[in-house]
Amino acid sequence: MSIEVLVPNLPESVSDATLIAWHKQPGDTVIKNENLVDLETDKVVLEVPAPESGILGKILKEDGSIVVGGDVLALLEPQAIEASPATAAGAESEQEESDIPLSPSVRRLIAENALDPSAIKGSGKDGRLTKTDVLDYLHKKNLQEAQLIVPAAKAEIPPSSTKVEAPTAISQPTSKETTERRGGSNLRPEQRVPMTRLRAKVAERLLQAQQNAAMLTTFNEVNMQNVIDLRNQYKERFEKKHHVKLGFMSFFVKASIEALKRFPAINASIDDNDIIYHGYYDIGIAVSTERGLIVPVLRDADQLDFAGIEQSIVDFGAKTRSGTLTYDDLKGGTFTITNGGIFGSMLSTPILNPPQCAILGMHAIKERAVVENGQIVIRPIMYLALSYDHRLVDGREAVQFLVTIKECLEAPAHLLLNI
Repeated sequence: MSIEVLVPNLPESVSDATLIAWHKQPGDTVIKNENLVDLETDKVVLEVPAPESGILGKILKEDGSIVVGGDVLALLEPQAIEASPATAAGAESEQEESDIPLSPSVRRLIAENALDPSAIKGSGKDGRLTKTDVLDYLHKKNLQEAQLIVPAAKAEIPPSSTKVEAPTAISQPTSKETTERRGGSNLRPEQRVPMTRLRAKVAERLLQAQQNAAMLTTFNEVNMQNVIDLRNQYKERFEKKHHVKLGFMSFFVKASIEALKRFPAINASIDDNDIIYHGYYDIGIAVSTERGLIVPVLRDADQLDFAGIEQSIVDFGAKTRSGTLTYDDLKGGTFTITNGGIFGSMLSTPILNPPQCAILGMHAIKERAVVENGQIVIRPIMYLALSYDHRLVDGREAVQFLVTIKECLEAPAHLLLNI
């Protein structure tokens, strides 16, 4: 009797998902809990494991299909799988590689591309190999191959206007339409690809924020010298005791919480004609990924110490690279912090993350000439930006909120002594 492969139950906030890739084809042997297909939702990519071992029968939903929880994706024919020589060899190989901790998605990428995991440098905890590490390795490998292919292809182009096909240099996502326009002997490629569910959701939410909120941005600058000195003085002892590095984000999270306590309207949200004042502090940390912008949330951040905040951020980073973030990691949030400074941004106006009413933008730290006690001195300065919904937050509150963060960072004793 055939076994149905079903779409798992989706969270309440997700109505459907897009089937983006089958990893097995009809007639292929599958093993229980082996990933069969990837489903993309507005926030994360879900893997659908095989419910039992057997042979994959008829596929009922093709790539690109829109599915909902409980839909039948395929039929699986149960069958006892005998250990063939190839299977035994694979088992031996897997046993040899058991010392290398690999997630299911990483194992699949390595198997599909016939890669040697020992040749790829891992960036995860304890040198763990992540999905991003493998994708970066494949990208560099394709780029190197392209550098060899493209010059050779150009050499074969005749001097006349004879039309020739351009080689595909770098692997790209499957597209609906690819067009190449040529001017003389120069290639002018174009590619049309469908927008991912995450990118479409980000676009929808950002447009919603601009259309439905009276958004303004106020700016200030902060002298980071004291934070840098404090961090340099204690970072080695901090890492030795807590086994995590002391970064700048924990200072900004702590300073933001202190400011939110003083100005509760900035930690609130609007629901129709009601204002919801949140008595807790769930801080979202905006993260840029290959698929788009995501915002994992630090729950009850006011109850975390510096080490707890830094460890949570490291854990989110590892989950992001390995593609294992869950809905719970992304759900909710009362205030968001985004750091464009890691990309070199000097100044920006961050867009609200609805239904939140404010977002703090960090930027690059640059040495600047400033006046202190009548003297011109060089100090590490960062520009801060606070975008807020003027329907709920007055300009006075927004400015004082940002000044509070500035004071906490320029005199970190405020954070440590709670003054």
